[in-house]
Amino acid sequence: MPSVKIPRKSTDTDMTPFVDVAFLILSFFMLATKFKPPEPVEILTPNSVSSDKLEDENAMQVTMDKEGRVYFNMVTTNNELKRQLIDNLNKTRNLGLTPTEMNHYMGAGPIGVPFNQLKSLLAKSPADQAKVKQDGIPVKDSASNELYYWVRDAVTLMAGNKVKYYIKGDNNAKYPDFKNVISAFKRNDIYKFSLITTPEDAPIGSPLWRNQQEKK
Repeated sequence: MPSVKIPRKSTDTDMTPFVDVAFLILSFFMLATKFKPPEPVEILTPNSVSSDKLEDENAMQVTMDKEGRVYFNMVTTNNELKRQLIDNLNKTRNLGLTPTEMNHYMGAGPIGVPFNQLKSLLAKSPADQAKVKQDGIPVKDSASNELYYWVRDAVTLMAGNKVKYYIKGDNNAKYPDFKNVISAFKRNDIYKFSLITTPEDAPIGSPLWRNQQEKK
């Protein structure tokens, strides 16, 4: 019988489709990734074993550093809400902000200055704002507690939604400073909030540890 000759085929693989797919995936993540705005100060939060995740929509975060300086951030991907917030404050607190300065707020991170310094802060681009040492929002007493107005207007704008309230305090912050923040919440009828902490493993054998093991 005549032998059957098997045609030889090249073992080379065309990598072009793989490279195209890799670049498509890379482009997707570059466009879809939402970067966290820079914190105005470094906060060393206390540890806890809580496994709850932070919401990135319809949330309000108040940050407090070890010196008692307070910062406010409206956590939302809806820029129109942030625009309405700064527009309301501009009108009710007579801030005299220009359209450009209000646009700068929408790209800004946490704000921690008195109202009389807000215009000069927002005159800078969000990138330059990160370089400014902010003095904190006044909260020392009910008469000058400006955090109340930030919270009030944000609550009004997010009415009808399930809003999460977060307080991120430094581990070395003093109780009187924390109490002043709570006072602004209470004046807005907010009595339930979450503390942001640094997660750690639950103690072995505890109910939370057993619950975590069952989910694995």
